Amino acid sequence: METICSDAKPDRKMTNIFERYLTLWVGLCIVGGIILGKLAPGLAQQLDAMAIYVNGAPVVSIPIAICLFFMMYPIMVKIDFGSVIKAGKSGKPLFLTLFINWCVKPFTMYGISMLFLGMLFLGFIGPEATDLVKMPFGLDLPVGTAHGAGTVVLHQGVKMLEIPLWRSYLAGTILLGIAPCTAMVLVWGYLARGNDGLTLVMVAINSLIMLVLYGLLGGFLLGVGRLPVPWQALLLSISIYVALPLVAGYFSRKWILSVKGETWFNEKFLNVLTPVTILALLTTLVLLFSFKGEVILANPLTILWIAVPLFIQTVLIFVLGYWLAHFLKLSYEDAAPAAMIGASNHFEVAIATATMLFGLSSGAALATVVGVLIEVPVMLMLVRICLKTQDRFPHSSLE
Repeated sequence: METICSDAKPDRKMTNIFERYLTLWVGLCIVGGIILGKLAPGLAQQLDAMAIYVNGAPVVSIPIAICLFFMMYPIMVKIDFGSVIKAGKSGKPLFLTLFINWCVKPFTMYGISMLFLGMLFLGFIGPEATDLVKMPFGLDLPVGTAHGAGTVVLHQGVKMLEIPLWRSYLAGTILLGIAPCTAMVLVWGYLARGNDGLTLVMVAINSLIMLVLYGLLGGFLLGVGRLPVPWQALLLSISIYVALPLVAGYFSRKWILSVKGETWFNEKFLNVLTPVTILALLTTLVLLFSFKGEVILANPLTILWIAVPLFIQTVLIFVLGYWLAHFLKLSYEDAAPAAMIGASNHFEVAIATATMLFGLSSGAALATVVGVLIEVPVMLMLVRICLKTQDRFPHSSLE
């Protein structure tokens, strides 16, 4: 038996240039998107108009759908779903993660966001400030009709819902809060010298659970927040942005392993895919900020008002998960990823869903992008906290 301790493993670092400097790339995409919006103000609107329409309503943005597929597929193809069958062996860390992700995190995100965006920061955001969002799929109400906290208006010949701007931001934070990370958490767990196998199992299980609970929790919390509850669009977003790449990843992985073998798959195929997720994410950010640049330039503190509740939520969930892991006497290798998978968000799905449900130019879409902006530096801070406190946990043993 070999005891795993801090000096028993090689130093783990992000060697990929996209992963190491993701915060820098995100910042550059924000600047680039704003500049693009100034130089070509109609480009983002034209791209957003490229959509799949159902009953005259744009339901799926084709450019965003393409970007999101390339974000998600490299993640899904890495998952060995055979390991899900063995997940019961992980016991306490698995159940801890599920409890934090689905029973605690969505509701703390809602509460914290409501407190800051709807009360403490409302004067800064503007009580009278409004946002135009897409009408819920399948809903056709007369102009002037009240719906939830909004009113149906006619904008450039299209019926839209005018809602308070802070509620639009709230919608984006809700979509972030109900999306446990299944992508970058693999990087955070690796850097914290956690149990990579357990992290992969938790990613697989959360991906499957998200197919059911993301739409249910999203619809419930949006309804509580008096926001439009587009049930059909929520389910469609999960089908397109999670189920499609998940199915594609499962079958392509199975085929590639049978034809090329595991060595080629791990050393060749995955290396090619490594930067694809982040490149697709950065492309999406350029699109989002090219349209939202005017709002940011007019009120640059907008990012701060949204970032504060997201930061508090991230730290709170991490502390809660890490403390419960210590209380349950988990090994450090299991405790670190169990705490971080709840703290981090699946911002790829949140961005896509917010864009599809509320529109590329909505405050909800902007809020999910802010989630990307703070995710990397905050999670790297939490990784350092894990490494500095690992001696407070027992260490696991491997054969």
